[in-house]
Amino acid sequence: MTDQTRPPVPPFTTLAAAARKVRLAEDAWNSRDPEQVALAYTTDSEWRNRDVFLRGRGEIIAFLAGKWERELDYRLIKEIWAFRDNRIAVRFAYEWHDLSGSWYRAYGNENWEFAPDGLMRRRIASINDAVIREEDRKFFWPQGRRPDDHPGLAEMGL
Repeated sequence: MTDQTRPPVPPFTTLAAAARKVRLAEDAWNSRDPEQVALAYTTDSEWRNRDVFLRGRGEIIAFLAGKWERELDYRLIKEIWAFRDNRIAVRFAYEWHDLSGSWYRAYGNENWEFAPDGLMRRRIASINDAVIREEDRKFFWPQGRRPDDHPGLAEMGL
């Protein structure tokens, strides 16, 4: 294994392996460290994030840095939806607020395609934001990795 290998690697033949890949991605995104997150993608990775099209780690890093400058107190939960061979489908929700203090919950789906080394070479994300009241927030863990005992989306009715 090289430092560029990101286990688990495809083919994803068990739910446990695919779910582990999803949780590792969630943990990385909750770090809000664009450079750390970008290491999980191939150097020429292709993204569609809403209406933004990106290619390569440099563009991914710049995109994520801007995202987390705008989306404050970001907390994310990902949940596996389906998997086969070198692909995983995920649903997710995350909460954040803007500089004015308005809170949002974003809901979405992602389709992932992996290279043989386990790095993601394609990410297609469809995302919708819903304005929420601060008292309607559901994600309260300390900034960073979601605790293992925190409920997932299904358990929270999301």
